[in-house]
Amino acid sequence: MPLLSCPEVDLHTHTVASGHAYCTITELSRAAAEKGLKGLGMTDHGPALPGGPHAYHFAALRFIPPTLNGVRILRGIEANILEGGQIDLEEPIRQRLDLVMAGFHDGCGFDHRGAKENTRAMISLMESRRVHVITHPGNPIFPVDFVAITKAAAETGTALEINNASFHISRRGSAPHCEAMAKLCARYDVPVAIGSDAHFSEGLGAFDHALQALCDAGIAPKQVVNRTLASTLSFLGLEA
Repeated sequence: MPLLSCPEVDLHTHTVASGHAYCTITELSRAAAEKGLKGLGMTDHGPALPGGPHAYHFAALRFIPPTLNGVRILRGIEANILEGGQIDLEEPIRQRLDLVMAGFHDGCGFDHRGAKENTRAMISLMESRRVHVITHPGNPIFPVDFVAITKAAAETGTALEINNASFHISRRGSAPHCEAMAKLCARYDVPVAIGSDAHFSEGLGAFDHALQALCDAGIAPKQVVNRTLASTLSFLGLEA
């Protein structure tokens, strides 16, 4: 099987707008260019997260140019999955975005529901076709049925993220869950996204732990949606 190469696009990053990240999009794009990245997801947290931006932040992303410092900017969100598979952004605003990612986060109104309800909400969201990527589904604080999740992702064409930060910075205890999920993604031919989840420019484009997990699981290069800028734009239905 061909070896996985470092993705050309970092889909999952946060700017100062997230409230607990420390760089502007200009600073991130400059760092991305220096690291050889061709694309960058500007995916600040949704409004339900404490300290997150107001919904109007996402409505006003039209002011961000499509290219900064030679790097394609994907104007998006890391929304919060809520009751019934909803997200914390109204549909008219969501439709304006290039990239919609969503995941479970503490303090957003969907805590301590258990694996059955978490799984139901995540699958409902995937079936709605309103999200491109499910972020850090290996988080042990929000347990899910990985077999059910991966099968739903394969059926709906939703990418499941292998989040590099989950291995060494955030969401302690995620690593074995991410590794198990990666093996299921290989078995069911699920689209996979690799993200740094960078909250500071130094972490941008850091994919080493995630890449190792995908290689160990036998993920095929074609499954990685952000392997190239072209594959990323194709996955998102965007023009070059």
